[in-house]
Amino acid sequence: MQNPDVLLQPGQLLARGVCRHLRDLDFVSVVELVPARGLRVDVMALGPKGEIWVIECKSSRADFMSDQKWQHYLAWCDRFFWAVDQDFPFELLPDETGLILADSYDAEIIRHGPETRLPPARRKAITQKFARHAAIRAQMARDPGFVTAF
Repeated sequence: MQNPDVLLQPGQLLARGVCRHLRDLDFVSVVELVPARGLRVDVMALGPKGEIWVIECKSSRADFMSDQKWQHYLAWCDRFFWAVDQDFPFELLPDETGLILADSYDAEIIRHGPETRLPPARRKAITQKFARHAAIRAQMARDPGFVTAF
């Protein structure tokens, strides 16, 4: 039987480890959520008190350097984190952002970025989008032959 990890990209493996760790912190998460046209976050997490975190997974220097959108994600979360593996050059990451050290099985929060609470209307909109995204993913898992537009 083939190892399912070989089918995943490095960033997806990091996202899996991040999501596992977040679950241990009582956060639920979704991957590849589109908060607004032209943006797609790697991981969005919803905490037990309604807090919303965005985590961008970067597997290499080139992956990080090519990301020109990350600052636009700040308007869609209370906290923003980078998730990288132990070989990533940490000095590239802005100090004013959160940092998660991850692998495909788990993760550890190294530092929290500043908290900037979302305005109530934006929080409601992104929470509803999160819920719909999660429900669609659950339906796709239950009925993989059913194709629906995201």
